[in-house]
This record gives sequence, structure tokens and C-alpha cells, in this order.
Amino acid sequence: MHSSQTGTQPVTVVITCTIQPDKLDLARRELRAVIRQVMALEPACLGIRVHEDARAPNRWLIVEQWASEAAFTGPHMQQPHMQTFMQTAQTFLDGQADFGFWHETLAT
Repeated sequence: MHSSQTGTQPVTVVITCTIQPDKLDLARRELRAVIRQVMALEPACLGIRVHEDARAPNRWLIVEQWASEAAFTGPHMQQPHMQTFMQTAQTFLDGQADFGFWHETLAT
């Protein structure tokens, strides 16, 4: 069940995807470039971390911290750099990326 605060509280966006094995360098280069733009231009983005599977380097986990889900799904996805990146990503993704939205409940 979603609360009325779903769109306005901080959110962790977890993205999992598989990269075509022969396109890893391209994917790294494009992701690095778009992350620089996001961090420079979008204050609602509080951080982005990219992880590669230790046993399968073409499986990636991207963890992004955003001020709100609404900031990610609305203004962020409409940015020209994101529109361009989403088109480019189709050339190196193996299948579709999976997006999950998480709210922190416990911190130590």
C-alpha cells in the first residue's frame, strides 16, 4: 500500500540490468558521462553508485538516491541528457533494465 507521501519522501532507486558482453566499454563510458551530467545539473539527485556483479561483470546494479520518487520519474526522466542516454542504452543493454523504488525503514 502506498502512502500519500510516496512521491515526496526520499527514495532509493535500484536498477538492475545486463549489458551485452561486447559493449561493456561503451556502457561504462556512456554511464560515466550521464552520471556527471545528472550530478552537475540535478540537485534532487543525492548520489549514484554503479556495481558490477563479481561473477558476471556484464550484470550491473545501479543504486541512486533521490529527494523523491516524483523527482526521479518526472523531471529527471524528461531531461535532454536522460532522453539521449535512454536511446543510447538500447544499443548496449541486453534486455530491459528493471527499476525498483525503495524507502529506508531502518538504518544503523
